[in-house]
Amino acid sequence: MTDLILDLILRWRDDPAGTYQSWFLWDERIKNFRSIRRGLQQVVAEIAESTFGVAYRGSSLETVVHSIAEQRQIFKGADHAFLWKPKLRIPDIYENPANQKAFGLLLDTCLCCNTEEHVVSAIHAIDARKIKGLGPAVANLLYFLHPTIMPPFNTAIVKGYNALTGSKVKLGRWEEYLAMRQGILKLNATYRSLLSNDLGAIGGLLFDVGSGRYTAPPLNDDETARKLWEADLHQVREQSAKEARILAAERETDHTHTEIQGWLRDLGLSLGYDVWIAANDRGRPWQDGKLGDGCLSMLPGFTTETQGAESVRLIDVLWLGRESHRIVAAFEVEHSTTIYSGIVRMLDLALGSEAQALEGLFLVAPDKREADVREQLRRPAFSRIADLKVRYLPYGALEKDRKAIERFGQGMKPIQAISHLLIPA
Repeated sequence: MTDLILDLILRWRDDPAGTYQSWFLWDERIKNFRSIRRGLQQVVAEIAESTFGVAYRGSSLETVVHSIAEQRQIFKGADHAFLWKPKLRIPDIYENPANQKAFGLLLDTCLCCNTEEHVVSAIHAIDARKIKGLGPAVANLLYFLHPTIMPPFNTAIVKGYNALTGSKVKLGRWEEYLAMRQGILKLNATYRSLLSNDLGAIGGLLFDVGSGRYTAPPLNDDETARKLWEADLHQVREQSAKEARILAAERETDHTHTEIQGWLRDLGLSLGYDVWIAANDRGRPWQDGKLGDGCLSMLPGFTTETQGAESVRLIDVLWLGRESHRIVAAFEVEHSTTIYSGIVRMLDLALGSEAQALEGLFLVAPDKREADVREQLRRPAFSRIADLKVRYLPYGALEKDRKAIERFGQGMKPIQAISHLLIPA
């Protein structure tokens, strides 16, 4: 059985459309951890100040959960558990102030602590209240706070765990989730060299098994069953090869995130600015070198003690004055993902303690995504965005005019001319 699971993991890791390559190794996944933590801190603060409200729609919680739900297929539907169901009066954290405070305490405890004992103890405390409709789906929030302690949770993951281990874990109960968590930790320890300390990896494997992409190996030593399973695995591999070709074709017709960063890098340097590339992107191949070539290796004024420094260092591209060493413009490239994470990083920059000389905050995205961006900016959590005068810079305008701006442009006026203000309606 161990050899079969090993074979399954090896095949799964090589699958371009499986969760390991399409989500777990996705660069934006790591960036979103900081943004989601920031969003949950806001939820806790609003509950503590009794300003959270009595509805999910439009709340700070909806903003955070929505950003999680957009984290590729594995978290699709993550918001269902938090939607207010009026006929059932669940989840009972909107109309019951005591339950809302208990929910806030759970999040606050998990935001502040960093040990398994504290997290599990906080779960036992919320479970003891028996809040209607507030079950282990909350673990998806806790995963983004403690990815090495809390595995993600949904129906497919439970199905995958049961199929792979022969267990009979049921949905909806914290005690069942905690028992499954112990099993996941043991399974992960056995195959850690192929998985990760981050439980998102094994969570993705279980999701792909539970959602039917992969069949679990037979639990008994039946040669016929084993051959049928191997045939299923081979079929998935053939399907994965076909999907890989489709993905490659799509990439050829679209600009990559790195390409847009490269355009902005070259444009900033040609206009006489120093350029900072996101800390986790500097080593990416670009043209005949790396994306960070010719750019700053240190971000002036942002030490480990500076408020929001970690977040600011992850902004896709920053332009700085060469004499002032102050940030003049910030660019977040939203290629095909939620804009939540990028907006939070811009807020950390614009509202942080380190004074800057900002002349522009830009969301750079495909021309067709402007409606999506405006929809996001209507959320109450982004009410301060209007004061920051964030601008929308479409790919098409950047591609069309960047060479002319490089040759003839001066200062920020040309880039402002091809972008426009995003003012929430």
